Amino acid sequence: MKKQKKIGRICLCISVLLWMPLAVFASGPDIIASEDDLMFSKESAQLVSQTVSASAPPEISAQCAFVMEIGGTVLYEKNADTRMSPASTTKIMTALTVMKTCDTLDSPVKIPAEAVGVEGSSIYLYENEELTLRQLLYAMLMESANDAATAIACFSAGDVSAFAQQMNETAQALSLTDTHFMNPHGLYHEEHYTTARELAKITCEALQLEDFRKMVSTYKMEIPLKGNEGVRLLVNHNRLLKSLNGCIGVKTGYTKKSGRCLVSAVERDGCTLICVTLNAPDDWNDHTALTAWGFDQVEHVVLSEVGEQYTVLPVVGGKTDAADGSAMAAVRNEEALSATLLKKGQNIRKTIILPHFLYAPVQAGDIVGHVIYYNNNVEIGRLTLYACESVDVYQKPTLWERIQTIFRKK
Repeated sequence: MKKQKKIGRICLCISVLLWMPLAVFASGPDIIASEDDLMFSKESAQLVSQTVSASAPPEISAQCAFVMEIGGTVLYEKNADTRMSPASTTKIMTALTVMKTCDTLDSPVKIPAEAVGVEGSSIYLYENEELTLRQLLYAMLMESANDAATAIACFSAGDVSAFAQQMNETAQALSLTDTHFMNPHGLYHEEHYTTARELAKITCEALQLEDFRKMVSTYKMEIPLKGNEGVRLLVNHNRLLKSLNGCIGVKTGYTKKSGRCLVSAVERDGCTLICVTLNAPDDWNDHTALTAWGFDQVEHVVLSEVGEQYTVLPVVGGKTDAADGSAMAAVRNEEALSATLLKKGQNIRKTIILPHFLYAPVQAGDIVGHVIYYNNNVEIGRLTLYACESVDVYQKPTLWERIQTIFRKK
């Protein structure tokens, strides 16, 4: 009876080992890189003590404003959820919508009558003139051309009303609840509005598109005028491109009812800040002051270099040439990871998620685990851990192979 109980316990242990789930190596006896965790926390604490900034945000002219780091950290807000007329900053959403729905930006566009003589900023399009969608987007984003915006809308959706519906669908997809568009250019309409916060979110989404980033950062270029009859010189209305260090765009706007509106994106030292002001009489200086203050609050933190998260795992049933007969596989991260964080109050830790062992066969490049980074218990990034090498299944030699081995040894 005692012998049967002993056998039962052995079987239970074997079954637990075979079906063991992924283990989170953050505490307990099976800790991987616990020393690294402690060292990382100490370094972070030293970093915080050196860089904490207690400066107050600047006084600004804007009725509404919002400043955020492009990854989502909010730095400043003033009436950020008040619905406002965005004027020509609307064109950020126009560009985002058409870039997400059109197959190619090099499609030819024949200018419709609806796009000729549109009120406000214009590049003076001619009916039946032909330009590419890309050229019209440059004209819309650099010169704030309302006629170009109208031509884009008609090309993309058939008419302005249908395109506005597409814009609103894009807003819904971004989970925006205080944004609604009636046209692609931003001329005033009572039902055309957004907020500083949601306009910043739209901008963050648009800046993920390489073509958009290139267009809003271009200061000067030429496009055709009526085919081969001449050229139009486009000059970006955003003076911050020339006056603000690291500025990469984005868009100006103005109507009498909306006041001066401005969205800017600025990159410095690995950080990107998005700044939005609505109804701001002194918008250029508002943005210069807000971004200077914003960069004092954040920093670019390298969480891990390539290959820094490295360990070795045993491979059950793996083929090996090791003298002790144990098969092992190295595991590491193939990408670097960094984050932009507030300088004040950092508390960074990491959790490594790996199995205790792998089963053969293992292929180089197999995903075997993750490293998750947290700041004040909020996830700020994660790395994938890959097998660095392949391990084949160990094949037990046949009787004949074992006999041959014995004779070879003799």
